[in-house]
Amino acid sequence: MKARSILYYFFIIVGGVILGYWIVFQGKGLENVATIAENNVEGSAWQHFVSAIGSNLAYPLAMLLLQIIAIILVARFFGMLFRRIGQPSVIGEIVAGIVLGPSLLGNYFPEISSFLFPVASLGNLGVVSQLGLVLFMFVVGMELDLKILRNQAHDAIVISHASIIFPFLLGMVLAYFIFQQTAPPDISFLSYALFIGISMSITAFPVLARIVQERGMTKTRLGSIAITCAAADDITAWCLLAAVIAVVKAGSLASAGYTILFAAAYVVLMLRFVRPFLQRIGDLYSSKERMSKPVVGIFFLTLLVSAWTTEIIGIHALFGAFMAGVIMPANVSFRNIFIEKVEDVSQVLLLPLFFVFTGLRTQIGLLNEPGLWQICALVIVIAVVGKFVGSAMSARFVGQNWHSSLTIGALMNTRGLMELVALNIGYDLGVLTAEMFAILVLMALITTFMTGPALDFINRYFEPEKDIEDKGISKKNKYNILISFANPNTGRVLLRLAHTLTKKTTDNSTISALHLSPGNELNQFNLEEYERENFTVLDQESKLLNQPYRPIFRGTDDIEEDIAQMANTDDYDLLLTGIGQSVYEGTFLGKILGFTSKMINPEKLYGTLTGKENIFVSDFFDDRTKNLLKTVNIPYGILIDKGLPENIHRIVVPVDSLSDSFLLVYIHKFIQNSGVHITLWDLNDTIKSSLELKEAVRSIDHAAPNHIEVRYEMSDSTVALQSFELMLSSVATWKYLLQQHEEWLKDIPSVLVLKA
Repeated sequence: MKARSILYYFFIIVGGVILGYWIVFQGKGLENVATIAENNVEGSAWQHFVSAIGSNLAYPLAMLLLQIIAIILVARFFGMLFRRIGQPSVIGEIVAGIVLGPSLLGNYFPEISSFLFPVASLGNLGVVSQLGLVLFMFVVGMELDLKILRNQAHDAIVISHASIIFPFLLGMVLAYFIFQQTAPPDISFLSYALFIGISMSITAFPVLARIVQERGMTKTRLGSIAITCAAADDITAWCLLAAVIAVVKAGSLASAGYTILFAAAYVVLMLRFVRPFLQRIGDLYSSKERMSKPVVGIFFLTLLVSAWTTEIIGIHALFGAFMAGVIMPANVSFRNIFIEKVEDVSQVLLLPLFFVFTGLRTQIGLLNEPGLWQICALVIVIAVVGKFVGSAMSARFVGQNWHSSLTIGALMNTRGLMELVALNIGYDLGVLTAEMFAILVLMALITTFMTGPALDFINRYFEPEKDIEDKGISKKNKYNILISFANPNTGRVLLRLAHTLTKKTTDNSTISALHLSPGNELNQFNLEEYERENFTVLDQESKLLNQPYRPIFRGTDDIEEDIAQMANTDDYDLLLTGIGQSVYEGTFLGKILGFTSKMINPEKLYGTLTGKENIFVSDFFDDRTKNLLKTVNIPYGILIDKGLPENIHRIVVPVDSLSDSFLLVYIHKFIQNSGVHITLWDLNDTIKSSLELKEAVRSIDHAAPNHIEVRYEMSDSTVALQSFELMLSSVATWKYLLQQHEEWLKDIPSVLVLKA
């Protein structure tokens, strides 16, 4: 059968080639020889090829794809760089746009700039970036949870509206003094003053929400107020911006009345008629299984029609996209699914195009006079005073303490991407000159950049308000354990281990469980779902053990750094983490721990080629664990879980040197809290030759008779090790065992490796 198939395939291929050649040969007689000769370009085949490559590169689609590739690479790089210095990635992406624009790339490498961003291609780039903005504003609208406005409306509305009115009025005053120097010649003072005012008033809700998540403030009263203020600010500011756009396009308040009237009718239509219709659809199709393409098509059509309508009315398509997001079904499951569908495409692929498009417009080199830099400094000062001080004083007025008030002020002063959206609209409408556009872009960057350092300063010098949910779990004068886990099952085992260390001293100890969601892509709607998924197993174990614990859940872009920072700064006495099995599959340590894989392991292959044996022994731990060992300044335990039982009765503790004496603290806790029997395995007669260690062991035995013993040798180490549920070892002794006694470790129990 196989031979017949091969023979058939051969005849099909050969026959097809022969038939095709015959058709081409016959078709030669139909050609107009003279015309073809005129169209042929003289030159070699290589010259023809090079000419074709040049034409293909200049083709609009090829140019756009090349631009997108370059933009995403540079934006990702700068985003990662700024995250490493504690700044939101959006700042790095904005800076990437400026770097690729005329301020840097165009100034120092004009040939590369003209090749990558020729003037003729900017129109296509601008259209695609606007499409990315439409999708982004749709997501921003969906991420707004209107219920939080009702729950905390009073304080939030007062703070958010004050944080708009103060900077708006200050911006209009500023416009009065700089109008003649900075306004375009054909723009009215009303349009200019309104736009300067609104540019001072905007808060970046998405950036603020990410900062609140990163700093673990989501479930605090302060975090809830900040999110609510930003949401109210966002809705109010975009409504004001729509009105300002109407005035600018109409030229006067009277002429803009019709536009505002139609815009109000549009909002009523969306809220009263379109929203209930979409809500019914969302209730019926709220799962991934039921959300078919026709259903998704209805919601995308709503987005596009809404954006088109507001563009035609005269208040910009972005307001329509934002409004479409706001009226999406309130069903949490639905919004989470839909946000996930849109967010990656809009933020990863299309939104960086907008940053670069903004950067191509930002010409910092135009600020070539001292007077312009003085105006730039004045704009930044007024922006900070209006937004930061206005928000902070309003928060203080409604009853917040100084820490909360200043924190709200710092967060509300975050402008980020939303400010750039407004500035680009103003630039397109001709309200802003190139110089003023560059000044306001710098203001947006600086005010967003200062948020992180300002929050750190406030947290250092002002006493935070005690959260209601934190009462009763104070860590002061207690033994505090932090467990950090990625897999919920690992978290359950770590909770069980921490419970074994603190079982009889729950009044004088606390356990906190930390789960960091990588990528920091949490939104208001998937936050609770992800937290529930990751802590359900721990909640069950907590009830089973009757062991209370404090869950901590947040997004992050640097897991090791966040774990180390929390462990080092938040009054913990011990950090416990698991260790990844996949890191060790197929390696020397993987064999020891029982992790096997049939895949070819690069380390083993490298060791074979270079003649080295046990190449992995020099590393011992994966990169994440090694980084934590270097950066964590408190005692740190790494659990290598091989099926740790629910109840631990027997623990073996190998002792290699006097430096292992710090383990006596944990030996005492295991015995005191859980009655565990400890066997000290004196590998090199360290205990035998140390009077101090002997006395320490004797005192433990005196306090808890028959719970500790010392063995100087084991006749059958493998069998003996199998009789224990847990091995407790220092990092140095663990490395020693891996290097010197591989044969003992193939059947070891779970291991807790401790660093003092």
